[in-house]
Amino acid sequence: MDTITHTLFGLTLYGTVDKKEMDKNHKRAYLVTAVGASLIPDIDVISRLWDTAGQYQMWHRGITHSIFVTPLWAALLFLICAVLFKTKDKRLFFLGWLAVVIHDTSDLFNAWGTGYLEPFSNDRITFGTIPIIDLVFWTIMGIAFVLSKKNKKKSPYYFKMAWILMSLHLIIQSIQGFLIYNQYDGKYDQVALSADFVPWTYSVIVKQDDTVTIFQDNLFQEEKERYVLVSDKGADLDYLFSRRPEAKTLYEWSPFVVVVDDGKRLGLYDPRFYREGQSFLYEYIER
Repeated sequence: MDTITHTLFGLTLYGTVDKKEMDKNHKRAYLVTAVGASLIPDIDVISRLWDTAGQYQMWHRGITHSIFVTPLWAALLFLICAVLFKTKDKRLFFLGWLAVVIHDTSDLFNAWGTGYLEPFSNDRITFGTIPIIDLVFWTIMGIAFVLSKKNKKKSPYYFKMAWILMSLHLIIQSIQGFLIYNQYDGKYDQVALSADFVPWTYSVIVKQDDTVTIFQDNLFQEEKERYVLVSDKGADLDYLFSRRPEAKTLYEWSPFVVVVDDGKRLGLYDPRFYREGQSFLYEYIER
């Protein structure tokens, strides 16, 4: 998910806490823990500062997003709050742990993929059933915030209901995505799924030999062929990788890529992020 969504997750998690009997320091500790733990796995973005080998694509959402690291992040937030706010509430650890688990697990459901099982597996696990920016999540959380302002006594109730509704949305989206994926699986060499911003609508990206086709599909209408892309099988990828290490990383990271060699540019891109004639996830060199 994007940074805004993870921040809203943290605020919504904080909203579920009954803070009636808490002093100011405890409230601050709970807020910092809920929001901080909801964001901390993305600290891996700073690896761009020292990435000279073109490995950022692998590092981002890698070990920092591992389910096995989640208690360490929670412990770190617990210690930070103990120092800053002089709190020793053990519930802060479990709140932080839950927040990190929500971050890492929610990232599994969009097309980018997550190193959820690192260091035991380098595979990027992705279900592709939820868009990176999910406006349904935003709407549900926004309504909870509005209702909580109008009735502060029932504030935790509204936020707990928001989590229930978001969980139902994720389940419904994922079941539909699974059913659609199965309609294509077995018919093509490779299949990938990417949820669109419109609920219950998906881009299905399939590859057969050197041809990649992108369909728009849902359970309530016929599939629509949106793009047909041809990968250049004769392109010199070794030359590309030697000049642009990031291209090799993208090639290994993506389920499959489209290779382009038009005489002016040599490169490749991930077709799961192909929109309006181009993919925002690409690497190339000028000829």
